[in-house]
Amino acid sequence: MMKQIRVYHVDAFTQNPFEGNPAGVVPDASDLTLTQMQKIANELNLPETAFLLPPTDPKADFRVRYFTPQEEINFCGHATVASVWLLANEYGWAQRADHITLETNIGLIPVHWDQGETKVSKVTMTQISPQVKEAPFHDRLEIANLIGVDADQLDERFPIKLAYTGNWTLIVPVKTHQAIDLAQPKMDQLAMFNKKYSISNTHLFTFDAKQGFDLYTRDFAPAIGIPEDPVTGAANGALTGYLVLENIISKEKTHLTIGQGDALGRPGTLYVTIKTTETDMLIQVGGFAHVTLEGNLRLPER
Repeated sequence: MMKQIRVYHVDAFTQNPFEGNPAGVVPDASDLTLTQMQKIANELNLPETAFLLPPTDPKADFRVRYFTPQEEINFCGHATVASVWLLANEYGWAQRADHITLETNIGLIPVHWDQGETKVSKVTMTQISPQVKEAPFHDRLEIANLIGVDADQLDERFPIKLAYTGNWTLIVPVKTHQAIDLAQPKMDQLAMFNKKYSISNTHLFTFDAKQGFDLYTRDFAPAIGIPEDPVTGAANGALTGYLVLENIISKEKTHLTIGQGDALGRPGTLYVTIKTTETDMLIQVGGFAHVTLEGNLRLPER
């Protein structure tokens, strides 16, 4: 006897198939073991796969666990957008509410959506409060070598630091869009470096963005099994926190439009809203999504 598991491939932060960041979504993973989840994520071989489970927190609608092809991670932005877009549009949630609360390994993540004429359009998640800390090294030449960028293309106006809205991200400022696109990281060395310092991913950014965008970014995460993540919700949330906390952008700046994925031929767009109070900062990262594939995964009954 074979058990049928419904599986979706959803392209996040885009309205078009084959663009943005692909995520696997398993909307009912209640009968799966953690070992099976990891094997399914490895089989799908997408940057991340989200598995939706019954919540353990009464404030949540679902519990979600995120897996790369290699390991479980605490949070994934694009798979969150992909999952909620799917639930709202294909599973009827848009007819009963305007938001969902997800229980994750880092806490509760509320996700709202905009209702279009025929279906939900933009999905927006509120990430946990950002943090920034010093990078555990001071050699910019080493970083330039690891990410495969000429050292003179690092933007010395801004510091290299670690930022967090769920995963610790190494933030690297670069002068131009072209320099970011030409980056050729030494993946094995970068993976070892990130593992040494418990860094999930290395995130390059520049203000030299194409028309209509405030920033352009590129993200590498070989330490967790993703050589390059096309369009990253968590890392761009962490980047936004870094920009505000380091006073690189004004606290009065409330919206950013970030582009990513051009270097891979998978362009995507992230819409970021910043809400600051005297005691906290809320970073909301939103975007569109497109269900590109759906089908059944057949597993033997235990």
